[in-house]
Order: sequence, then C-alpha cells, then structure tokens
Amino acid sequence: MATSVGKLSDKTVVITGASSGLGATLAVECAKEGAQLALFARNAKKLQAVAKQCEMVGAEVLVVVGDVTVEADCKKLVAETVARFARLDYLIANAGVSMWTRFAEVEDLGLFRKLMEVNYLGAVYCAHPALPYLKESGGVFVAISSIQGKVGVPLHTGYSAAKHALQGFCDALRMEVEEDGVGVMAVLLHWLRGTELRKNAFGGDGQALGESSRTHSKESVTLEEASRAIMLGMIERERQLYVPKKLKYLVAANALWPKLAERVVKGKVGREDK
Repeated sequence: MATSVGKLSDKTVVITGASSGLGATLAVECAKEGAQLALFARNAKKLQAVAKQCEMVGAEVLVVVGDVTVEADCKKLVAETVARFARLDYLIANAGVSMWTRFAEVEDLGLFRKLMEVNYLGAVYCAHPALPYLKESGGVFVAISSIQGKVGVPLHTGYSAAKHALQGFCDALRMEVEEDGVGVMAVLLHWLRGTELRKNAFGGDGQALGESSRTHSKESVTLEEASRAIMLGMIERERQLYVPKKLKYLVAANALWPKLAERVVKGKVGREDK
C-alpha cells in the first residue's frame, strides 16, 4: 500500500507516457510522496520496471498498457483506475513525441497528423472520461506541454502546432470546469535532459531520428528538477507552470518584441542543431 505520509498521501495519480523519461521520473517522485499510481504506456516491459521502482518506495501501482491515440484505451485506463482505487485525483497527460526537421524538407506529411494525435488528442482522449471523477475529487488535470505551446520554434513546426492546440484546450477547459472545482495546469517546459524525446523525434521522412540525434545543451532541465516542480505545481493548483521559471520572460518578450524573441529562439535552436 502507499505510504501514509507525504504530500500526495491517499491521492490517486494517473500518468500517461509513464514507461520512460519524464513520465517515469514523475511516477517515482509521486510514489515517494504517498500517491497511489495508475501508469499508462505502450511498452509493457518498461512500464512494469517503473512500477517496480514505485512499489519499492511503498506505492500501490496499477499498470495499464495502451496507446493515448486510441480512445478506447484511454477509457480503459480511467475505468481500471477507478475500479482499483475508487477515485482519481490527478491526471497527468505526459505522453508526447517531437520532430526535428525543416518544413520544406518534410517528405511524409503524415507526421503532422501523428504529432497532433499524440500531443493533443492523446490528452483530450484521457481528459474526457476522467473529468467526472476529477469533479468528484476536486482534482487537477495536468497537461505536460512545452514553451512551444506559447512560442513557435524552427525545425518543430508540427510539434509547436500540436502544443499550441494543447495550450488552447487547457485555457478553454479551465474556464469550463473552474466552478466544478477542477484545476487545469499547463506545464510549459524547456528542453529536458535524460529523455528519449530527441531520439524518437520525427525526421523529414516520418521516421524517428534515432541515435544520430544530438544531445541537449547545459541550458536544458534535468528530469528530477522538472518532476519536482510539476508535482509541487499540481498540488498548489498552478494554472501555468514554467520550467524553468525564466521562460515566462521569453513569452513576455514574444508578445512585446516578437522580432527580438525570434532572434533569441533561432540562435538557441541553431546552437542545438550543430
């Protein structure tokens, strides 16, 4: 059983994309704080390994194998969570996939559909069946987005578009459910170290970049830093969470001095692409 003490004691947390990277680190962080966990991803073997880590620190864990782009799988995730734990307090829509190529060099436009299905519709498909239970618990829907949900980034046209869609969804949903006691938090992240997001990002041919992809610079954020900030943010029911906090200045600059913001973004992406 989950530990009886901690910031998330007796709370049920659902995490999609929980088999690796940020999702896995978030799962362990929440487990340490006493949460009951429902972990969701396509890779059963990796998911079980994460579940074992969480159980070792005292958490009760439900593993559900499925795909966020399949609506029926998302309904199954919510149904099995409620059947097991009788409540749902936090839904963290974390599953995501990126891209790294110029729009003019894209050979398979189908990758834009895939980006929208995973990054946007994957969150929608989970949020809809979970909403009645979040209303019962006064819970929080957490969308793991990116600063690209606010500011476009070159070489990421499809990813930026999907994250903009997710941001718009969160902003509108927040107004709809506020009176029901449900919180909506959009997490606007910088690049993260220690994930496979860059490795799995789509190239122009619609295939994953693989091991040839570059590693992120020292300006990127560690998984542990991001996970701790996200967990505390959802407990405090933040609306927008910038990780790191200085990203909010880029958003402000983009609104007030867009050409300056574009030069900054292009410069940073140029260094990452070398």
